[in-house]
Amino acid sequence: MTEAAARRVPGTPCWVSLIVHGLDATQNFYAELFGWEFGPGPEQLGPYVRALIDGKEVAGIGQLPPERHLPIAWTTYLATDDADATAEMIRACGGTVAVGPLDAGDAGRMALASDPGGAVFGIWQAARHVGTALAGAAGTPVWNELVTRETATVAKFYQAVFGYETEAVVSADFDYQTLHLDGRPVASLHGVGHGLPRDRGPHWMTYFEVVDTDEAALHVMELGGHILQPPREGSSGRVATVADPEGAAFTIVQSAKR
Repeated sequence: MTEAAARRVPGTPCWVSLIVHGLDATQNFYAELFGWEFGPGPEQLGPYVRALIDGKEVAGIGQLPPERHLPIAWTTYLATDDADATAEMIRACGGTVAVGPLDAGDAGRMALASDPGGAVFGIWQAARHVGTALAGAAGTPVWNELVTRETATVAKFYQAVFGYETEAVVSADFDYQTLHLDGRPVASLHGVGHGLPRDRGPHWMTYFEVVDTDEAALHVMELGGHILQPPREGSSGRVATVADPEGAAFTIVQSAKR
């Protein structure tokens, strides 16, 4: 395992966060699944905790107000040096800014937005909190992928806002692009056409590393979650797409190097 870089290049996925109805129950689920412990986080948007591995922050979980009924989903945050300027660029390029930009205490400045296809993502201007502080350990986010209808149009949006270079898979039946910053792959876009889940629409998917995908998938079910796509071999290792008891989908991946 390694400590993640201090400040990310703008556009790099730097944090993942989940807002749920039952904060305590959700903490228990992920503590059992990933071995997370929890510490307090900023509460500008309500009760919020940060998940820890070996004392290092890896993700956040907050609680929805009782009267709010929003889709429960993991949100990928992309780094920025100026949340206000990035928010303006999102609007100018056809996206929507739904929340913020606003200060999260002394941790940083953030906004919640959606791309022209409707996929929700966050932007994070780091101050005291730079984002995920650990990489390469079980229970840490290892990849972020936009699952959308088709990649060509939405790729132009993310290129314009964040300056990504893209590398497409040349295939008649596989619509996939990798996003690069400074020559390094940082995220991907996956066009699935009519295979997009009707109940979720376009969305960013978080991949979490596990020691054994098959065992972790079984554990998800034992803890009250669901398997959406059973364990299978992927390009990055053995993967499965699952959901927690409140329905938040995520992918678990057993790294090919293990």
